[in-house]
Amino acid sequence: MSENTQSAAGAKPSAKVMVIDDSNTIRMTAETILKKEGFEVFTATNGFEAMSVITDTRPDIIFVDIMMPRLDGYQTCKLIKNNSYFRNTPVIMLSSKDSLFDRARGRVAGSEQHINKPFTKSELLEAINRYV
Repeated sequence: MSENTQSAAGAKPSAKVMVIDDSNTIRMTAETILKKEGFEVFTATNGFEAMSVITDTRPDIIFVDIMMPRLDGYQTCKLIKNNSYFRNTPVIMLSSKDSLFDRARGRVAGSEQHINKPFTKSELLEAINRYV
Protein backbone atom coordinates (compact mmCIF):
# COMPACT_ATOMS: atom_id res chain seq x y z
CA MET A 1 0.00 0.00 0.00
CA SER A 2 1.23 3.48 -0.71
CA GLU A 3 1.62 5.96 2.10
CA ASN A 4 -1.22 7.99 0.61
CA THR A 5 -3.68 5.12 1.02
CA GLN A 6 -5.90 5.80 4.01
CA SER A 7 -9.13 4.37 5.29
CA ALA A 8 -12.21 6.57 5.23
CA ALA A 9 -11.77 7.20 8.94
CA GLY A 10 -8.20 8.44 8.49
CA ALA A 11 -5.88 6.02 10.36
CA LYS A 12 -3.00 4.50 8.49
CA PRO A 13 -4.31 1.17 7.15
CA SER A 14 -0.93 -0.51 7.62
CA ALA A 15 -1.20 -0.12 11.41
CA LYS A 16 -0.70 -3.34 13.38
CA VAL A 17 -3.59 -4.17 15.70
CA MET A 18 -3.59 -6.81 18.45
CA VAL A 19 -6.86 -8.34 19.72
CA ILE A 20 -6.70 -10.41 22.92
CA ASP A 21 -9.91 -12.21 23.85
CA ASP A 22 -10.77 -15.73 24.98
CA SER A 23 -13.94 -15.62 22.84
CA ASN A 24 -13.34 -16.98 19.34
CA THR A 25 -16.39 -15.02 18.11
CA ILE A 26 -15.07 -11.69 19.42
CA ARG A 27 -11.58 -12.30 18.00
CA MET A 28 -12.91 -13.30 14.59
CA THR A 29 -15.38 -10.40 14.46
CA ALA A 30 -12.71 -7.82 15.30
CA GLU A 31 -10.21 -9.43 12.92
CA THR A 32 -12.71 -9.45 10.03
CA ILE A 33 -13.71 -5.81 10.60
CA LEU A 34 -10.13 -4.59 10.89
CA LYS A 35 -8.68 -6.58 8.00
CA LYS A 36 -11.41 -5.22 5.70
CA GLU A 37 -10.17 -1.74 6.68
CA GLY A 38 -6.62 -2.68 5.69
CA PHE A 39 -5.09 -3.25 9.12
CA GLU A 40 -2.62 -6.00 9.94
CA VAL A 41 -4.32 -7.98 12.73
CA PHE A 42 -2.81 -10.31 15.33
CA THR A 43 -4.85 -12.26 17.87
CA ALA A 44 -4.31 -14.15 21.10
CA THR A 45 -6.67 -16.15 23.29
CA ASN A 46 -5.18 -15.06 26.63
CA GLY A 47 -2.67 -12.74 28.26
CA PHE A 48 0.15 -15.28 28.36
CA GLU A 49 -0.10 -16.05 24.65
CA ALA A 50 -0.48 -12.34 23.94
CA MET A 51 2.84 -11.38 25.54
CA SER A 52 4.87 -13.48 23.09
CA VAL A 53 2.79 -12.29 20.11
CA ILE A 54 3.20 -8.65 21.20
CA THR A 55 6.97 -9.09 21.52
CA ASP A 56 7.18 -10.67 18.05
CA THR A 57 4.81 -8.32 16.20
CA ARG A 58 5.12 -4.98 18.06
CA PRO A 59 1.51 -3.81 17.48
CA ASP A 60 0.56 -0.12 17.24
CA ILE A 61 -2.55 -0.61 19.41
CA ILE A 62 -3.89 -3.43 21.59
CA PHE A 63 -7.50 -4.36 22.37
CA VAL A 64 -7.78 -6.63 25.41
CA ASP A 65 -10.77 -8.37 27.00
CA ILE A 66 -11.07 -7.84 30.75
CA MET A 67 -12.57 -11.22 31.69
CA MET A 68 -10.13 -13.96 30.68
CA PRO A 69 -8.94 -17.07 32.53
CA ARG A 70 -5.53 -17.20 34.24
CA LEU A 71 -4.35 -13.68 33.31
CA ASP A 72 -7.19 -11.15 33.08
CA GLY A 73 -7.21 -7.98 31.00
CA TYR A 74 -6.11 -5.76 33.89
CA GLN A 75 -3.08 -7.97 34.59
CA THR A 76 -2.27 -8.19 30.88
CA CYS A 77 -2.47 -4.41 30.54
CA LYS A 78 -0.15 -3.94 33.53
CA LEU A 79 2.40 -6.34 32.03
CA ILE A 80 2.32 -4.45 28.72
CA LYS A 81 2.64 -1.05 30.41
CA ASN A 82 5.46 -2.24 32.71
CA ASN A 83 7.55 -3.19 29.66
CA SER A 84 9.66 -0.16 28.69
CA TYR A 85 9.34 -0.93 24.98
CA PHE A 86 5.53 -1.16 25.04
CA ARG A 87 4.80 1.43 27.74
CA ASN A 88 3.47 3.91 25.15
CA THR A 89 1.46 1.36 23.15
CA PRO A 90 -2.24 2.23 23.55
CA VAL A 91 -4.28 -0.46 25.31
CA ILE A 92 -8.07 -0.45 24.94
CA MET A 93 -10.11 -2.57 27.36
CA LEU A 94 -13.01 -4.58 25.90
CA SER A 95 -15.71 -5.71 28.27
CA SER A 96 -19.35 -6.38 28.82
CA LYS A 97 -18.75 -4.96 32.33
CA ASP A 98 -19.34 -1.22 32.25
CA SER A 99 -19.37 0.01 35.82
CA LEU A 100 -17.46 3.08 36.95
CA PHE A 101 -15.30 0.71 39.01
CA ASP A 102 -14.37 -1.36 35.93
CA ARG A 103 -13.43 1.76 33.96
CA ALA A 104 -11.38 3.13 36.86
CA ARG A 105 -9.62 -0.19 37.37
CA GLY A 106 -8.72 -0.21 33.67
CA ARG A 107 -7.24 3.29 33.95
CA VAL A 108 -5.20 2.26 37.00
CA ALA A 109 -3.85 -0.69 35.00
CA GLY A 110 -2.79 1.78 32.29
CA SER A 111 -5.48 1.50 29.63
CA GLU A 112 -6.36 4.46 27.44
CA GLN A 113 -10.02 3.62 26.86
CA HIS A 114 -12.86 1.19 27.63
CA ILE A 115 -15.16 -0.13 24.89
CA ASN A 116 -18.27 -2.13 25.73
CA LYS A 117 -18.97 -5.48 24.11
CA PRO A 118 -20.55 -6.06 21.77
CA PHE A 119 -18.53 -3.33 20.05
CA THR A 120 -19.28 -1.72 16.70
CA LYS A 121 -17.02 -1.25 13.72
CA SER A 122 -17.06 2.51 14.29
CA GLU A 123 -15.99 2.12 17.95
CA LEU A 124 -12.93 0.07 16.95
CA LEU A 125 -11.99 2.44 14.13
CA GLU A 126 -12.49 5.55 16.30
CA ALA A 127 -10.15 4.11 18.95
CA ILE A 128 -7.50 3.33 16.34
CA ASN A 129 -7.81 6.78 14.78
CA ARG A 130 -7.58 8.42 18.17
CA TYR A 131 -4.47 6.62 19.42
CA VAL A 132 -2.49 5.48 16.35
